[in-house]
Amino acid sequence: MKTVKDYIRTIVDFPHKGIMFRDVTTLFSDPRGFRMCIDQMLHPYAGEPIDKIVGLEARGFILGGAIAHQLGAGFVPIRKQGKLPGKTLSQDYKLEYGEAIVEIHDDAISAGERILIVDDLLATGGTAEAGIKLVERLGGDIVGCAFIVDLPELGGRAKLETLGMDVHALCNFEGM
Repeated sequence: MKTVKDYIRTIVDFPHKGIMFRDVTTLFSDPRGFRMCIDQMLHPYAGEPIDKIVGLEARGFILGGAIAHQLGAGFVPIRKQGKLPGKTLSQDYKLEYGEAIVEIHDDAISAGERILIVDDLLATGGTAEAGIKLVERLGGDIVGCAFIVDLPELGGRAKLETLGMDVHALCNFEGM
């Protein structure tokens, strides 16, 4: 029986030499694999009151929309700077190989709403930490952070757990 990890391919030296890119598009393109992934990501939160799913750009949008649908929750995107219309809040963060800024609409989350943050991959935790800060600035109560892949050697899980986050990942890949 296949696991979620079995549907993920590794592309060597992408986007830079020495990087082992964990490509979830092969998981998304397989109906059984994708359904398994969504079911497993939402399982820890089934029956828990969740108001909104926050998806981190870009693959978090694919996951977040599907999970929001299954849980009967709303969906909120956190996007790269300049991609959202209307008034936004911004948060800068460090990437594995650079810096970036993400944004959320300033009216996307109301104080006290219960939020689940989702993305495909947890590496250093920079993008997720930026998302957490944005949600917290809007007064959201984060119930957890869910990912398909955790790269434990890069320390993202430890970073998020230090922030008090409940972190779930469907599989780990050792090595970068």
